[in-house]
Amino acid sequence: MMKKIAGILIVMAVVSCGRKPDNPEPVAPPAKTPTPLQWTKPSYFPDPVYDLSKNPLTVEGVELGKFLFYDGILSRTDNIGCGTCHQQQAAFTHHGHDLSHGVDDLIGTRNAPSVQNMAWSTSFFWDGGVHDMDLVPPVPIQNKVEMDERVSNVIEKLRKTPVAGAAKQVDYPKMFKAAFGSDSITADRMMLALSQFMMTMVSATSRYDYYVRGDASALTSLEQNGLTIFKQKCASCHAGELFTDQKFRNNGLRPNRINDQGRYDITLNENDRLKFKVPSLRNIGLTAPYMHDGRFTNLEQVLDHYANDRPGNKDSIHVSPTLDPLLNVAGQKRGISLTSAEKQSIVAFLKTLNDDDFIKDKRFSDPGVGTSF
Repeated sequence: MMKKIAGILIVMAVVSCGRKPDNPEPVAPPAKTPTPLQWTKPSYFPDPVYDLSKNPLTVEGVELGKFLFYDGILSRTDNIGCGTCHQQQAAFTHHGHDLSHGVDDLIGTRNAPSVQNMAWSTSFFWDGGVHDMDLVPPVPIQNKVEMDERVSNVIEKLRKTPVAGAAKQVDYPKMFKAAFGSDSITADRMMLALSQFMMTMVSATSRYDYYVRGDASALTSLEQNGLTIFKQKCASCHAGELFTDQKFRNNGLRPNRINDQGRYDITLNENDRLKFKVPSLRNIGLTAPYMHDGRFTNLEQVLDHYANDRPGNKDSIHVSPTLDPLLNVAGQKRGISLTSAEKQSIVAFLKTLNDDDFIKDKRFSDPGVGTSF
């Protein structure tokens, strides 16, 4: 009898295993793996500072970063994005604005620096307050006169997309899933995506670059002469292929109306008063006005300042305890000795650093979510 019961149970079990359930549980398709994106530095550039092994570039990650860069959703008023003050046609500066303005048309305190070749930056902003590209975005997002928003609020807004009635329907949960494998939206992922996009923003196709690569005809004789003079008189600070030594220097500017103390405001070290980061000169002909407060409207004014031909003038070299020694050599006139002809040659050379391909490259262009003014 027991053997008969056991046999019946075995048959039932086999039948049960072979029967398909009436309502099978849906099986989610496997998440698509993000598409790796190859990043190659120009052969004559130094190795990048940013560690790509910790944030490998992907097609989807860069695309997400581009949308985030331009989208006003990062601001309290939903209309101020990174691209508002960093405009592509001006090599990602705020062309024509000495000081950038943000939410509620509030005026900032500094001229927007260019967003280019960020992979090689050892510090960011005029005062070097940030040393990691992943930590750059929270600064303008939380600044009261720029975006005036909390990162936590931005994350919540991103999670609630797409927004009905929005001019551009952006599904950020879907984009985050494509970029990172799940639709979890976090501050860390947002920063990584923005860094991925900024990593791709490499400017290295100017006429100067073609000259460096061996095309002697890329520069005129006047421009080549300007390059020679530049190397003699300007390259101590604007060094290498990035045209910056990335140091902080007091270049003799008189304190502005808000008495901006530059690097000192970060370090509180008296030796850092009135020191600002030496900017790259790439695309310099496209990024007027110049200096941390946009006080000079053209390159000629910049060179006149350094030449210090009119001591005592408001735009001449201002003497202070932290004035850079290169501008204050004992026994010599303060500044850099430059003739009118030398200035003309230098300006001609500097304009060869303009990269028309960079400012027209669709890979870096607004995907239709940005605002600029």
